[in-house]
Amino acid sequence: MQIAEKTNEGLKRQYEVTIPAKDLESRIDAQLTQVSGQIRMPGFRPGKVPKNLVKKMHGEAMHGEALNTAVQEGVQKLVADKKLRPAMQPSVALADDYAQGKDVVFTVELEVLPEITSVNIEGIALEKLVVEPSDAEIEDALKRFADQQKRFEAAPKAYKAQQGDVVVMDFVGTVEGEEFEGGKGEGMQIEIGSGRLIPGFEDQLVGVKANDKVKVEVNFPEDYNVAYLKGKPAVFDVLVTEVRQPQDAAIDDTLATNLGLESLDKLKEILKDQISAELQGMTRTHLKRKLLDHLAANHDFDVPPTMVEAEFGQIWAQLEHEASHEADPAAAVAELENDKDEYRRIAERRVRLGLLLSEIGQKEGVNVTQAEMNRLIGQEAARYPGQQQQVVKYFQENAMAAAQLRAPLYEDKVVDVLLGKAELTERSVSREDLQQAIEDDDETPTGHVHGPGCGHDHHDHDHADGEGKPKKAAKKTAKAADAAPKEDAVKAEKKPAAKKTAAKAEADAEPEKKPAKKAPAKKAAKA
Repeated sequence: MQIAEKTNEGLKRQYEVTIPAKDLESRIDAQLTQVSGQIRMPGFRPGKVPKNLVKKMHGEAMHGEALNTAVQEGVQKLVADKKLRPAMQPSVALADDYAQGKDVVFTVELEVLPEITSVNIEGIALEKLVVEPSDAEIEDALKRFADQQKRFEAAPKAYKAQQGDVVVMDFVGTVEGEEFEGGKGEGMQIEIGSGRLIPGFEDQLVGVKANDKVKVEVNFPEDYNVAYLKGKPAVFDVLVTEVRQPQDAAIDDTLATNLGLESLDKLKEILKDQISAELQGMTRTHLKRKLLDHLAANHDFDVPPTMVEAEFGQIWAQLEHEASHEADPAAAVAELENDKDEYRRIAERRVRLGLLLSEIGQKEGVNVTQAEMNRLIGQEAARYPGQQQQVVKYFQENAMAAAQLRAPLYEDKVVDVLLGKAELTERSVSREDLQQAIEDDDETPTGHVHGPGCGHDHHDHDHADGEGKPKKAAKKTAKAADAAPKEDAVKAEKKPAAKKTAAKAEADAEPEKKPAKKAPAKKAAKA
């Protein structure tokens, strides 16, 4: 095999590889020898079919197989001999004039990962914002917890429903005088003021009594996720079967013992630990963002354009998905176009940080063990009841998916190493100050670390999920969440799109809780 370098510019490489025709013929001849001993053909004893006859019958397929294998092995040898580190899958093109019997000539184009020769991780100084849970926070958490434990008991027949009461009802919905799919239900329970129903629906339940028949008139939102119902006026004939009043749970030892705890103090201790964990998570998020900012500011090197384009594609897909849920999707997309260059710059930063973290991780001996991978796969599988085996098999057979699952843990380990070396000074602040600091970071285009090997099987793939969002993206995400349809005809049923199959049996078993079918959810692209 002969290799000729055609291009060596920056991170771009192009090679012309030549495999002599006789080498390919040797491969085909070896195949013929193996196959002819296995083929059975009338008129010939087993294993005695002539090679020329086998070649006449199967030569074309054998040539194609031998050619593919030779090219694949040629690319692998090229990468090994030249000590290349491809950033993405190499592009391979066979010469246009190739024909059987001629030398195999093909070009290989690729981008290589940069050589990061100067990595400075010593003497990083960071300020760690620390928040201790206050007594007021613990008391508020206790009150919220007690509120979640409240029971609802049947009210007297003459009692009129108020905000916070539960109404049990049967209903039939119509649009333009016609019933629509999923617009009928029985025994549905809704807490007035919960915001689970179409805007205006719950307000019309205030004042109803058991056995009342009422007509509820509402309009489906313009951004509703069932096309033929968007913006349409609807009428629901409602039969109230029961009104239930909330019974507050007393905040005392009984509240704790009902949960299997020994005392109210123990419950407070648990809630304090939960609040502390939340605050520590916020502290780490802020600290991690500042660390990544420091790394980005102190390291600059070329990054593979194909990796940047792949990262930009992920960012753009997520933003377009969010824009599609805006009140005016066309205007939202037009606004995005104005910032397209900025998002492309963010994509470049993400790739550069990812490559840097991967380099640091390798030099520091960071790795994710098989036991840790098994735990990650198990946790992911647990999210899909009834489909656990399929999920485990998927990650076992899909190296790309396994790398993406592995990436956050790998990254966290690298970040832990860096924080362990950093000079940290602590400053006590309030929750509000810490939250504001994180929000200020959201306005800074720190990006999402996207390391080498995204979708490839030869390098670490690093995702930083706590390092901030592109400028405006944080606000756009919040807007999209607010604008996303929350109602399912009259009830909001939020189920992850990926779990739809597993959840369907449960939904079908309780049709009264599904007043209307929601359009299939699209899985948002992660940026």
